[in-house]
Amino acid sequence: MTRWLIGRTAQAAITFLVAAVLMFFLMRLTPGDPLARLMGDRPMTSEEVATLRGLYGLDQPLPSQFTRFVAGLAQGDLGTSIEYRTPVTTLIRQRLPASLLLGGTVLLLNFTLGVWLGALQAVRLGKPLDRWLSTISLAGFAVPSFWLGLILAWLVGIKWQLLPALGMIDPLLPASAGLGARSLDIARHLILPAFTLSVVSIAATMRYQRTAMIDALREPYVRTARAKGLSERRVIWRHAWRTSLFPVITLFGLWLPIVVTGSVFVEHVFNWPGLGSLTAKAISGRDYPVIMGASLLAASLVVGGGWLTDVAYAALDPRTRRAQ
Repeated sequence: MTRWLIGRTAQAAITFLVAAVLMFFLMRLTPGDPLARLMGDRPMTSEEVATLRGLYGLDQPLPSQFTRFVAGLAQGDLGTSIEYRTPVTTLIRQRLPASLLLGGTVLLLNFTLGVWLGALQAVRLGKPLDRWLSTISLAGFAVPSFWLGLILAWLVGIKWQLLPALGMIDPLLPASAGLGARSLDIARHLILPAFTLSVVSIAATMRYQRTAMIDALREPYVRTARAKGLSERRVIWRHAWRTSLFPVITLFGLWLPIVVTGSVFVEHVFNWPGLGSLTAKAISGRDYPVIMGASLLAASLVVGGGWLTDVAYAALDPRTRRAQ
């Protein structure tokens, strides 16, 4: 197990390094000037432009820029934002709590409701409940999250004014408000973006879990458990459900980056002050340091999610370790 774990960790590290190199060079090969937004309406002199390019290292060849970036990264320095003129690590620390709140809420809803409803569909296969839930999950899976977010923000937030449509905190909330009032205010702002992201993620989890559970219920060991006289509840949840979790574990690894990045489009629609909206603004302004910092964080979660998935597979089924 230890040898396998070391090998898998080395693979994850190499994958992350390759992704970081590709992101760095591909980002700088895209057209556009990262200093364009700083120039504004007033034309800058050639001396001012040269000073700014030297300040951010944009006057150097790409290999030199990459060497400078790696040297800073080794010291925990992701550079300084061109747009905000603030260290990228500071921006990430400021935005991370909001992203953790949104992404954590979505993951919690996804892998509780999604798994339970998917398993329930398989148990009630072919019955009206299964057909209704299949229709709902298919519709949720097909709806684009940014479109759903726009509709909910306009309908629920603006037209009906039932919930806040923008931001995370009411700017008119008195400074003397207590912890309960502040928590309730954040919860009300959280509902729409969390619901928007959860609709798509829960629908996907339901479909994966339903298919996996149907296959598990048809396995010979399930028939054997029933032949032994075990209760149907124990057969379903003790024997079939554990095996059916393998595809869902893979899905969890894919959804893990949502914990910090959320959805760029959904955060942008609801003006949620997380890393997703920060990344969207950085992309539009070609803020290389911020884009790179957010991309590295997302890449680390993607690679880490894959690593956790493999470890979970190996823990649940030792045969997977021998196959690799």
